Amino acid sequence: MERMRQDRAAHGGAAIRAHGVHKHYGSIAALDGFDLEVATGTIHGLLGPNGAGKSTAVGALTTLLDIDSGTAEVAGADVRTQGAQVRRRIGLVGQQPAVDEILGAHENLVMFGMLHGAGRREAHRRADELLELFGLADAAQRAVSTFSGGMRRRLDIAAGMIAEPQVLFLDEPTTGLDPRGRLDVWAAVTAIAARGTTVLLTTQYLEEADLLAGTISIMRSGRVIAEGSPRELKGRRGGDRVEVTVPVGDSASHVAATLTAPDGQAPTTDEEAGLVTVPAPHGAPDLIDVVRRLDAAGITPDDLALRRPTLDEVFLALTEEETR
Repeated sequence: MERMRQDRAAHGGAAIRAHGVHKHYGSIAALDGFDLEVATGTIHGLLGPNGAGKSTAVGALTTLLDIDSGTAEVAGADVRTQGAQVRRRIGLVGQQPAVDEILGAHENLVMFGMLHGAGRREAHRRADELLELFGLADAAQRAVSTFSGGMRRRLDIAAGMIAEPQVLFLDEPTTGLDPRGRLDVWAAVTAIAARGTTVLLTTQYLEEADLLAGTISIMRSGRVIAEGSPRELKGRRGGDRVEVTVPVGDSASHVAATLTAPDGQAPTTDEEAGLVTVPAPHGAPDLIDVVRRLDAAGITPDDLALRRPTLDEVFLALTEEETR
């Protein structure tokens, strides 16, 4: 751990830097001016629809793919000229399982440790440490073929951590997992970050990025089209709003007539859904104001809630704008 801290200090504030990266397959641009900067010791989410270039970006940053042009550094090493150094400093968990299903969990990690050059004693020590960290110590001797999907994925991530990487790449780590498995993997990722490892997480699950990532980059057509914290990105879709579900027998336009937004804007209505939406720039105080107005008008809504923009809304809006 001390060696990792010294290395991070030597490489400055960014664990990953990419600028103007291009990667073509014939006439198709998989990466088209890809830019990225990830601060050391953080979890950074890389979002995008299928075909946006997320996996290609991971392949380029981990030296699995040669880039056509541009510059990229990972953990202080240039991916084009110092590939061996990059590979010594990173871990990669791809979309396909890397562990051997016949072997037990402990045997798998010892094997990975020795493949990375550790001696037998050190490989056993590291395997025990990681099994404990990822909640797999009780299943250490079980064959991986008996594991649930979440357990296998946690073991995959543990294998990616075997050499104590400075940067860990997780390429859609929870694809295909049930809710319990996803929760287990999220806990494992959080534990990794708590130990100071930088994590680049590609995912299609917006809830996952919102929960885990401190910063997020949204990709489309091989480049980043938006970046910021989840809160900053949500702010692009406007502020909070109060949603009023109209009671049966009433109309949205009638309910809206009793509600004027605090900033003077007229509420929006959806007659088919029976919904009235009121902008709420001040949050809870505006919700209270709406309740008072409805009560004064003798209207009891079926539902009433203060809503905040979601990453889903941001994602859809940004990718639709980029398409247009």
